[in-house]
Amino acid sequence: MKSKPHRCWAEIDLAAFERNLHRIQSALPDKVRYVAVVKADAYGHGMPQMVRRLMQSGVDCFAVANVHEAADIRHLGAGWPILVLSPVLPGEESYLLDYELAATVSTPEEVQRLNQIASAAGQSIRVHLKVDTGMGRLGVWHEQASEIIRALQASEALQLCGIYTHFSSADTDPEFTHLQRSRFLEVLRLLPDMEISENPDFLIHADNSAAIESFRGDTPFNAVRVGLLQLGVSPYPDSALGRAKVEPVFSFHTRVGIVKELPAGTDISYGRTHTLTQAKRIAVLTAGYGDGIPLELSNKGEVLLQGKRCPILGRVTMDQTIVDISALDKVTPGDEVILIGRSGEEEISANEFSRRAGTIPWECLCSITKRVTRIYTNGREI
Repeated sequence: MKSKPHRCWAEIDLAAFERNLHRIQSALPDKVRYVAVVKADAYGHGMPQMVRRLMQSGVDCFAVANVHEAADIRHLGAGWPILVLSPVLPGEESYLLDYELAATVSTPEEVQRLNQIASAAGQSIRVHLKVDTGMGRLGVWHEQASEIIRALQASEALQLCGIYTHFSSADTDPEFTHLQRSRFLEVLRLLPDMEISENPDFLIHADNSAAIESFRGDTPFNAVRVGLLQLGVSPYPDSALGRAKVEPVFSFHTRVGIVKELPAGTDISYGRTHTLTQAKRIAVLTAGYGDGIPLELSNKGEVLLQGKRCPILGRVTMDQTIVDISALDKVTPGDEVILIGRSGEEEISANEFSRRAGTIPWECLCSITKRVTRIYTNGREI
């Protein structure tokens, strides 16, 4: 049977991904562990495909949002440590035992519950303690950390194998990040020396690629969490790790559905949010917010067609988007359109795409829907 042409698709360059991994690994200080964050289907890139390459490239640990994502990784390979970053809900504890996962704990209740489950099963559960140093999300508040540390020490079936925090403003507020780092270091002083010195696999991580400055000087940090950077998106280009010269892995494509002429005075799309002041030639694209083009790009986004930028006219709709092609010589139905990626000398990066939408690349990439076919190119580099 003849294959159907793609109306909207994403291309993931596996060779570029592997080059990024090698560059990041080379940029890390000696003995610093690489924790690959692959939650939310590897930020929309496809977890199985990305995880297999990460395994081949020798990362040290995986981090995911929940036990279901962790189980998917464990089905791909045994042996790699997997950290669950979000709380483990009551009823999910068996996943930790069945798939040999490490849980994040933030409260004495979690410590007590996990310890009871593990003791009843005659097994142990590995845990990382999360410390809230000022983000106000997960983690024990740094000033109350001693209570949960005592609870962990008293537990018989929990193995503390890591401790971490999360910097809320590493890219925008270095002064507050310094305060968070100082608070975290104070909590580390509460741990018995044996937790760190006698366990070479004990991970101390406070950083993503925005805040790798922790590794300067004589500090105990020995791991870094890497997410979008390994996928070629560098939200923090001025950070130490952000200067690793990564290249784009992901591109986002659609096609021209129809081409038509519209007279001056025509109101474009729902809500009549754009009125033509002169006659225009427009193309209707075969993708909309149902595919992952943000509604916020209405009347202000651009796409690439034949190496030229074409503005979006009117409101982005669920399945279609209108663009102005008046400046192009000839456009025909089926022509390829670039939403994220390069066409000729022009490029729309994931950073630009998200910035124009008034959001962040994490959200934009995760919001590209399952209706968009993922195509993996270039295979494994030798």
